[in-house]
Amino acid sequence: MSRQIKIFDTTLRDGEQTPGVNLNIHEKLEIARQLAKMGVDVIEAGFAIASPGDFEAVKAVAENIKGVTVASLCRAVEKDIDRAWEAVKSAERPRIHTFIATSDIHMKYKLKMSEQEVLDRAVAMVKYAKNYCEDVEFSAEDASRTRVEFLYRIVEEVIKAGATVVNIPDTVGYSTPIEFGKLIKGIRDNVSNIDKVDISVHCHNDLGLAVANSLAAMENGATQLECTINGLGERAGNAAMEEIIMGINTRKDFYGVQHKIETTQIYRASKLVSSLTGVDIQRNKAIVGANAFAHESGIHQHGVLSEKSTYEIMTPESVGLPTNRMVLGKLSGRHAFEDRLKELGYTLSQEEINTAFEKFKSLADKKKVVLDGDIEALVKEKVSEVPEIFELDSFQISSGNKVISTAMVSLKRNGELITEAATGDGPVDAALNAMERAAGFNMELEAYSLKAVTEGKDALGEVTVRVSKDNKNFVGRGVSTDVIEASVKAYLNAINRAISELGEIIISS
Repeated sequence: MSRQIKIFDTTLRDGEQTPGVNLNIHEKLEIARQLAKMGVDVIEAGFAIASPGDFEAVKAVAENIKGVTVASLCRAVEKDIDRAWEAVKSAERPRIHTFIATSDIHMKYKLKMSEQEVLDRAVAMVKYAKNYCEDVEFSAEDASRTRVEFLYRIVEEVIKAGATVVNIPDTVGYSTPIEFGKLIKGIRDNVSNIDKVDISVHCHNDLGLAVANSLAAMENGATQLECTINGLGERAGNAAMEEIIMGINTRKDFYGVQHKIETTQIYRASKLVSSLTGVDIQRNKAIVGANAFAHESGIHQHGVLSEKSTYEIMTPESVGLPTNRMVLGKLSGRHAFEDRLKELGYTLSQEEINTAFEKFKSLADKKKVVLDGDIEALVKEKVSEVPEIFELDSFQISSGNKVISTAMVSLKRNGELITEAATGDGPVDAALNAMERAAGFNMELEAYSLKAVTEGKDALGEVTVRVSKDNKNFVGRGVSTDVIEASVKAYLNAINRAISELGEIIISS
């Protein structure tokens, strides 16, 4: 029987550490539900002591997501472990994940501790966590740059203290596949009690080797792989789950291992995470990029038409991409629309379906054909659940190459209509300035992205903005066939999110 590999997803913890990403509780729950639907073994829901918001998010995932282990990361410090347990104790299968750095460079410059002090702390904190929870994971931060004799010693001692999982991270993406595989084999050969625990690895992508290092570790005995959707994470990110899983699946003949992931949910998870984080997927990204199953060369096209396996080593259906295309337009009915939603992998309440259908009919009046990408963009607007403190009533733009761009925006708040006008460097800038005046709320625009959801002159435009306020980042999204309207909706979404989370007092003129 082939070996079973566990998948530990840290999109909600390390993935959220991606610069500019800030997920609210509703968004984290939406991602966690999708991860559970995919069949991940462990969801690392956050770093409970990092902030009250992180604590509440971990707690919400623990209370609401069933059928998976829910973990919280914590330093090897008693107060961190206390907080982590408070957050995860309601989970069906709670896990405390504690860590301390073990490399010379970290011990000397960051911890200012000796090897013995680090060893004593690690053992004591694993024992402390074990008082709360049977399932305790220990991570030796920067393990790939740790003196191997010390690494063997600390791993052996934390297992004696009660750890059920030991994690060997390549924290800064420094290792190479042969080297990292050798490290895991060395641990298996030199740690006497290693057979009592799962060996986990957590690889970063600083040199583009995170997936390769993870698979090399698996070949050499690792039984748990830590990863994120779309490879999100600190700096260059983490090992991408979709690449690990499809690597295992496509090369079953080579790896000969099993996992529990439902691969047809991969594309849905990728699009959801991209939408909620505001981090676009590069077109040539393996497995989930727009070009992953696209063929332009005549030679390639001829080959694929004759036999798909000539240029496709996996099928688009295997990751959740439909090969057929249902054409929906203004004459399409609710039944066809609901069927298409189900085919795309969405499970919505009747109220959410009604809202999406209204948006669909409105869009269908503007477009001859509504494509799958259009429908996905419309549905994505519902998952953030940002309170509509301000609602858009109307906007009017005056712009040209020889006039100063002017915008007038009307917002509704508690039934009151607030109208303001402003000028700007172009129509979008003018509209955003007018919105800030109407809301009485100023923010710094850090990033603005406009992309066509589908092709053609009548394509639905999707605008993503990243703004900052009080040293916190917020992402807003808007979709429309009118790029100015999409920009207005995205910025208003960001304003509502910022006000909701910061609890600002609104002063409108």
